[in-house]
Amino acid sequence: MDTVSGRRAPWAPWAVLLCVAASIAAAFVGSGALGGTPIKDAAGGWLSADGTPLAPGTGAFSIWTLIYAGLAAYAVWQALPAQRTSDRQAALRPWAAASAVLNALWIWVVQAGWLGASVLVIVLLLAVLCRILVLLNRRPAASGTERALADGTFGLYLGWVTVATLANTAAWLGSLGLGASGAGAFGLPMEVAAGALLAVAALIGVATAAFGGRRLAPALALAWGLAWIAVGRQDGGIESAAIAWAAGIAAAVVLLAALALRLAATRRGSARRGNGRRTATEAAR
Repeated sequence: MDTVSGRRAPWAPWAVLLCVAASIAAAFVGSGALGGTPIKDAAGGWLSADGTPLAPGTGAFSIWTLIYAGLAAYAVWQALPAQRTSDRQAALRPWAAASAVLNALWIWVVQAGWLGASVLVIVLLLAVLCRILVLLNRRPAASGTERALADGTFGLYLGWVTVATLANTAAWLGSLGLGASGAGAFGLPMEVAAGALLAVAALIGVATAAFGGRRLAPALALAWGLAWIAVGRQDGGIESAAIAWAAGIAAAVVLLAALALRLAATRRGSARRGNGRRTATEAAR
């Protein structure tokens, strides 16, 4: 709760701002721009674009630029005077700060080469982002700006981290000898193991779309990541036509399900408004 002794905590907006700034700084280190080991080269290279059969192609990671830009804009916006009294933002701030801290922690854990610990951290991050989606669903956005900066940013964040969790888990299994390029996990053929994990990712995407109502951002980011897994299996690294097709189908399922659910939610909303107007008209007669 964003309260202290029943009052709104005045420091909470600044805590979010600081946590997001720290997360972005950690991302620069993780990119290698400030002398750190790039994520693709850390942890034995298991998180590179060709580390496992479920690694997204290199171009997929450009989505981080959009996510970090959104997080930076959100962090500044939620600290503005007009947002400090928002109940919606009060509920969101602790979880937004937690997501930034966990993101930075994941980068440092990977830099240390602890793949198993990185899976735990990214699963916690995914859980925090799911909690944020729940909180966003409880109250509608008060403005288009809030919808873009809060709902849009954290929606993209959730969708991408879903893919990242899949890839991170595959990398960890690979490091244990359970998912190398020639064999799948737990004795299953590579294509079967990868297909099962892609199906799980698609189911999570459809469930998120169903719960999120009209939100498309999580599905867009998840479909983006899945599509880049398909690209990654055809670009000369670990090649597999079967996995490429499975990833492409999973991306299409997630995107089409989200569009269909958004259309259905819009139609229900229009029907309710129409019924409300008719009831009001009849009552006035």
